[in-house]
Amino acid sequence: MDRIQRKRILIFLLVPALAVSLFLTDEIIIRIIAATLIVVYVAFIIFLRDSSKYTPSFTETENDNIEYENTLTPDPNESFQIVNKPEKIEVITQDTYKPEFKASRTNLKPADLKERYEQIAREEVPKGVGHDGQFSFALEKILTVLKESYGAHTAIFFWYNKEDEKLSTEKYVSSSTQIANRKFDIEDDILSKIIQKGEPEHLTHISNTAEADVIRYYESPVGIKSFVGVPLYYGNSLIAILALDSIQEDVFGVETIYALGSFVRVITILITIFEEKYSDTISQKRLDGILKLISPEKPMLNSDDVLFALQNTLDSFIKWDSFALILFDPIEKKFRVKRITNKTSLKYIGEGLEVELAGTLTGKSIKTGMPIKIDDTSTQEYVRFAKREDISFEGSFLAIPMVYSGQNYGVLCFESLKKKIYTNKDLQFLKKAINIISYVIYSYSTQSLLKSYLDVDIETKALKLESFKDRLGEEIIKAEYAKTSGAIAVIKIDNFLDQANLFENNPFPKVLEIIADTIAKEMTPLNIFGRLSERKFGVYFFNATSKEVFLWAEKLRVKIARIPISVVSKQTTYTVSIGVASANSSLGVDDIIENAELALLKAVEKGGNTVRTTHN
Repeated sequence: MDRIQRKRILIFLLVPALAVSLFLTDEIIIRIIAATLIVVYVAFIIFLRDSSKYTPSFTETENDNIEYENTLTPDPNESFQIVNKPEKIEVITQDTYKPEFKASRTNLKPADLKERYEQIAREEVPKGVGHDGQFSFALEKILTVLKESYGAHTAIFFWYNKEDEKLSTEKYVSSSTQIANRKFDIEDDILSKIIQKGEPEHLTHISNTAEADVIRYYESPVGIKSFVGVPLYYGNSLIAILALDSIQEDVFGVETIYALGSFVRVITILITIFEEKYSDTISQKRLDGILKLISPEKPMLNSDDVLFALQNTLDSFIKWDSFALILFDPIEKKFRVKRITNKTSLKYIGEGLEVELAGTLTGKSIKTGMPIKIDDTSTQEYVRFAKREDISFEGSFLAIPMVYSGQNYGVLCFESLKKKIYTNKDLQFLKKAINIISYVIYSYSTQSLLKSYLDVDIETKALKLESFKDRLGEEIIKAEYAKTSGAIAVIKIDNFLDQANLFENNPFPKVLEIIADTIAKEMTPLNIFGRLSERKFGVYFFNATSKEVFLWAEKLRVKIARIPISVVSKQTTYTVSIGVASANSSLGVDDIIENAELALLKAVEKGGNTVRTTHN
């Protein structure tokens, strides 16, 4: 333990000694003095301790230096250097420089960035366009990207028709308004070389004198100096060309051709997608059309219903601008135009025209039972239906015969203003689909023929008009021989409010059925019940006067008016008007019916739901 540490311990022991003295004495004064000394003493200890850290005593420092000097030895190479204070160099640094003028930084992000981006990214496809229009919309966006990316003057896309050996402009994005939107023959220009060789072409220096011969898709020279074009293949067939041009020299190179190859691949994928989508849509539309024909929304009750359903079906089969339905008339033994639909303002034939079998396209189809397809009717004069026809159509023509069980029921004819619009696939589909149409016409014709042999109306079980007249004539003769009287009542179902607005379906068939059954239940063996028209019935009474029939008619009128008839989800009552007339042998059958209808007319004029009679 060195001398300094012993001093510190002795000094520290004085503090506890003074503290103990506080407890050993009872004198207040001594305690106060001891406490004061403790405080002062502790304060001096702290002060002396802190000052000894930084300023040691002169004696201790001198003794320490003497001890160190006795132990150190000089170094022969030892030297010293006088270090001056660093000189203060006056210079302006970035910390001290304050520019008097601060240029504002340019903000490269426009305020409407988001709005403009969304306007481009969310641009809607034009409404009402088909698959061709949608593809053209997508192609325009690709051409826009190409033009902006390569700084081109024009980015353009051509279709190639191998049969016609022609190029046609499909879409372009250009800084020029001189693009020729037409078809181009294959000659010796740069586009023709791409078609002939089937490989990309690029030109880096096009002279002004050669521009018109090399670049033919401008109406006039615009100063094109560089060109690059690549073929587009679909399958193994060259179908299109994608091209760029520039008014600067040496703009495009081999690397541009490789890059365009990637864009060509994207376009071919788009073509595949749109073609598959188009095929699916066409197939679905055709299937829906066939289903409408097989299970129509409304029953086909007459020939007009059949033709209407047939026309609606054909709208979904193929595209056409005019349609003609030719049917065989079994009475005249001739083929006539039954239905015409012309979507254009051009002249066409009218309905009822007799088809000439010799020297006409439809006549050829009828006689051979084979379809006829003309891709371009403008190449020569074609007679479609008859030599006296006046038709100003030029385009495509298609005739499909309707043959079932070896019998030709007619021909379906389609015309379009577009040339070569009907393909072999369309023809094959129509041949199969028309087998169903032929069967529908065959079924309806057979049904109509069978109905013509029946004396009874199938819907109401009443006699048909001709059968009713025959029976009425017989009964009048019987009454004359029996020297008795007879009378007739003509019953008409009153008109009711707009059927389409009141009901989901036409209520008339249900009303007709209920009223016909009600009348039939009032019949006796001495009555004849017949259907005169759609809404009229006739009842003949043997051995009855017109007054007796009038009373019968009043009871029937009241009975029908009180019957609630349920149609769909509604219950409604319906009324009838009745005209009564006597049936004497002095009058003919038609006159007797006419007298009853005159009485019926008076009842209808009263507002309906009334019975009127005439006395002869």
